Amino acid sequence: MINLTKILAAILVLLAIALGGYAWMLSRQAPTTVAAATSPTTAPAKAQQALVYPVVVAAKPLPAGQAIPADALRVERLTINPAGAFRDVTIATGRVPVLDLAEGAPVMENQLVSGLALRIGEGERAVAIKADEIMGVGNKIQPGDFVDVFITLKSDGKDVDRSQARLLLSRKRVLAFGNASVDGLPSKTGDKTAQQAQRAEAARTAVLAVPVDEVNRLTIGDASGRLMLALRNPTDMLEPDPKLFSELPTALQPAQPKAGEPRRAPLEGLDRAQAGLTAADLVTGGKGPGLRPQTAEIRTATGAPRAAGPARSGLQVEVIRGERSETVNY
Repeated sequence: MINLTKILAAILVLLAIALGGYAWMLSRQAPTTVAAATSPTTAPAKAQQALVYPVVVAAKPLPAGQAIPADALRVERLTINPAGAFRDVTIATGRVPVLDLAEGAPVMENQLVSGLALRIGEGERAVAIKADEIMGVGNKIQPGDFVDVFITLKSDGKDVDRSQARLLLSRKRVLAFGNASVDGLPSKTGDKTAQQAQRAEAARTAVLAVPVDEVNRLTIGDASGRLMLALRNPTDMLEPDPKLFSELPTALQPAQPKAGEPRRAPLEGLDRAQAGLTAADLVTGGKGPGLRPQTAEIRTATGAPRAAGPARSGLQVEVIRGERSETVNY
């Protein structure tokens, strides 16, 4: 009986020790459980602070059509990363927005001018002319090539001797030919099948980079005659001497300076392009009075105008005014 009592006492002691150890373990695990319970609420805040991106934004309003100066941009750390956004100010500096951008707005690639316009040099214009397989050197012309533009002019009558062909423009850069363009040139390692299909497609237009004061020559030549492109080696820098022939007279004559005003300089660039060019001067080089239209009126010796009538027999006098001339019957 005594032994049974001792055994029960020992069991109770061991049970008490086990319960005490279990209680101690529960007290140690309670802080960990609380920390685990609070971690989901603090994790998003830490993640939100970490997920920020450097984005170039407008430091002041940016008007459309004007180059962006460097001081008009700054880098801000945003929680969003828009597609096409810039991270470096220098990359977006000098680009031109296609729409007005407000202060603080992210500057993105699709908001800036792109494409063929960026391939045109200062003072140049991109001009499209009609093209076909013959004038395009058998469709062998590619964007980036340099060509000479020849023109063929045929006489309206039966006088074949007055037909002519000559160099119209020299060493002009091809910006686009058919569907191929310098702003979308296929990679050398790209799909050759797609490149051959693009090259085999008949081109209907060719786009050339032309100085603005020579655009009149190209457009009136395309309307009055037939143009022919001659492919040349890009390393061939030879061009005709502009001093060999006098400049063609303009269709519009600038106003004469008033008394005491300095003489105006010769027309250049946009001013010469605005003055224009006539088809007769393009054909004759500005020295063909026989092809010029008769003047609308003939002045007598006293200066009084009278209506122009049929030419009468008598003295014919050629009146030269600068580079223009006209025949007057007396």
